[in-house]
Amino acid sequence: QVQLVESGGGLVQAGGSLRLSCTASGRTVGMYTMGWFRQTPGKERAFVAAIDRSSGGTSVEDSVQGRFTITRVNLENTVYLEMNSLKPEDTAVYYCAAGRTWFVSRLRSEYDYWGQGTQVTVSS
Repeated sequence: QVQLVESGGGLVQAGGSLRLSCTASGRTVGMYTMGWFRQTPGKERAFVAAIDRSSGGTSVEDSVQGRFTITRVNLENTVYLEMNSLKPEDTAVYYCAAGRTWFVSRLRSEYDYWGQGTQVTVSS
């Protein structure tokens, strides 16, 4: 089993940047496909980005393509989500997730472990 802890959220002005971190304990992040999802009140948790456990291949949701980057540093046992050119519509609680699937997935059901989330607020 793996425990995930997110950090790095906060309040930023539109156009600014944040870097979210997801640190794992209990297992190495290299053993899992890792994903980031986000959720706003009244809406379902939505896929943002993922990096697979095998080749390091990534997938990024269309609305954040070119602005968000997901990376994994195995020595730090941490996955990062670098967010640039932030927009007010990026405001959400961001969740880190780990799944045993070998390939990137945009489906919540493919992820077995979840962190508690970190709030990102982008002001206009």
